[in-house]
Amino acid sequence: MTELYQHGESSGKKGLWSVITASSVGTLIEWYDFYIFGSLATILSSQFFPKENPTAAFLSTLATFAAGFIVRPFGALVFGRLGDVIGRKYTFLLTLILMGGSTFAIGLIPGYATIGYLAPILVLLLRLIQGLALGGEYGGAATYVAEHSPAHKRGFYTSFIQTTATLGLFLSLGVILITRQSVGVENFEKEWGGWRIPFILSALLVGVSIVIRLRMQESPLFSKIKKEGKLSSNPLKESFGRKENLKMVLLALFGVTAGQGVIWYTGQFYALSFIQKTMNIDFVQSNYIIAIALLLATPFFVIFGSWSDKIGRKGIMMAGMLLGILLYRPIYKQMYSLSDLSLKTELPEKKQLSRTTDLMDGKQSAIVTTTTQKEFSDGTIYKEERKEVLANQSATAALKPEIKKSIQLSTIDFWILIALIGVQVLFVTMVYGPIAAFLVELFPTRIRYTSMSLPYHIGNGVFGGLTPFIAISLTSMSGASPFDGLWYPIGIAAISLIIGLVYVKNGVRNTTHD
Repeated sequence: MTELYQHGESSGKKGLWSVITASSVGTLIEWYDFYIFGSLATILSSQFFPKENPTAAFLSTLATFAAGFIVRPFGALVFGRLGDVIGRKYTFLLTLILMGGSTFAIGLIPGYATIGYLAPILVLLLRLIQGLALGGEYGGAATYVAEHSPAHKRGFYTSFIQTTATLGLFLSLGVILITRQSVGVENFEKEWGGWRIPFILSALLVGVSIVIRLRMQESPLFSKIKKEGKLSSNPLKESFGRKENLKMVLLALFGVTAGQGVIWYTGQFYALSFIQKTMNIDFVQSNYIIAIALLLATPFFVIFGSWSDKIGRKGIMMAGMLLGILLYRPIYKQMYSLSDLSLKTELPEKKQLSRTTDLMDGKQSAIVTTTTQKEFSDGTIYKEERKEVLANQSATAALKPEIKKSIQLSTIDFWILIALIGVQVLFVTMVYGPIAAFLVELFPTRIRYTSMSLPYHIGNGVFGGLTPFIAISLTSMSGASPFDGLWYPIGIAAISLIIGLVYVKNGVRNTTHD
């Protein structure tokens, strides 16, 4: 029996569940902090960037969002080394404080209208701090739980850590929806409006998690090798300077985590961007759709994690990638058809048209808002709001009109879209549920935090985190179809699938190299 197995059996289920709960709560809050930004991308683009070009502002927001992913590997190196030198507990306690503090600070930054380009610069800086903190969090939490778990149930127990990323996204969507409903749409979207509340709330959540984590004990395996004087003096050199270990790092990156990353972000974040920006689905309805799909699919993280203990990690993860490669385009075409008004029958007698005029600048100009609402036979409602700034109240617009389109799906289409998103999240659970156990089993205890964190955060953070930005950039090109953005995740997943099938070993490892 391995040390990991023996300790897991002797520590008892009660102690193990305490470890899982303490680790998961903190990790969930860190994911919540990290994903608020993406969940509010549409609103943040109008708050922190110039409004003259909404598409450019939205892409700038996504680029800032992606920046947090790009620096995650650096966080993995910095905090991974600390975790292997000073311990798991205090390292990911530090990452929690950094994440919570930067998230709270984003909620206090004045908008572009108040401080100009200083606003996006400050947001970018804090986003980078978030990325560094998250780069150190996941490896610590996954390692900590794995080093308390029996080997024959490692996939099952570590899968609870895997649920925290999706539950963090779910929590962020829930807090946003509750806040928006409580303060109203207009008050929510103001410069100092309700959208700031989810960021500020982070301080309270992090405070609770810090209290919980302070009560945690150090990992028993780490304590053991520390007592025996077997800690690595240079985890970075040992992880990436030795050919055998570097080979495993590269295999984990290109054979598993890169493909897993694009599947994760396509099925959740790109799906949200697609239904909001491409399909023009109503903000509240789109968030309900994602939230319900996440809630329904989340138990499958544990199901596939547990299943991987019995049949091995490889087959499940490779199957998730293959399904994404084969089914993404058909799924997204079906999604798009639900909002295609040319396929629906309009009810002319239900059409509504209204116009309001607000005077500006001492009656020298005015904002004319024209609102058009159409209803269709299946229950779909289309709303278009067109704002024009008229100079001297003339008929000629001084600036390019600002047009907002919104579609509220019928009840049937609402649930169909939930099902289509849910299928994508199911792919996510297949590639993500077993991956913590897979990564832990590749590396020895003395360098595990460092070795597993880097490939995870390059694959998940860089390849995966860039998915919304690259995909939307591709669809924004002249002559592109709404589905051309899918070629990026499909291509990356295909490369990982081929490498994984050829080089990744199947089966459950019962050794830890220690």
